[in-house]
Amino acid sequence: METIKLNYPVEGGDLIGAGEASSKMKMALKKLDLPPETIRRASICMYEGEINMVIHANGGRAEVEIAMDHIIIRMIDTGPGIPDVAQAMEEGFSTAGEIARDLGFGAGMGLPNMRRYSDEMDIQTTVGMGTTVTMKINI
Repeated sequence: METIKLNYPVEGGDLIGAGEASSKMKMALKKLDLPPETIRRASICMYEGEINMVIHANGGRAEVEIAMDHIIIRMIDTGPGIPDVAQAMEEGFSTAGEIARDLGFGAGMGLPNMRRYSDEMDIQTTVGMGTTVTMKINI
């Protein structure tokens, strides 16, 4: 299989449409007949990253590369950046606002879940410039 590349825009602040990109990726992975557990893990990673971009970064884009033995998901935003990555990785830590919390988001599990369900995760962030989270899921 040749590497397949998918790109999805993510709208900032759109809590109603949040999850659309991860749903589209999930459908693409199902069409490729990948193992259900791989699809589940990739979908969780993508969804959590997408929600983080919607809530915290005024959107961005998701790039997905599907190869024979792995999936790379890259979430790229031009938001405020993450001042303290170690703190952001703590389960339960959240900077989500009241509206997001009232809608059931902002539990502080996004980055921890992305780390838990990916085989490798890298966060590149610059305060005031944005963040890129790259996750690898082995097939």
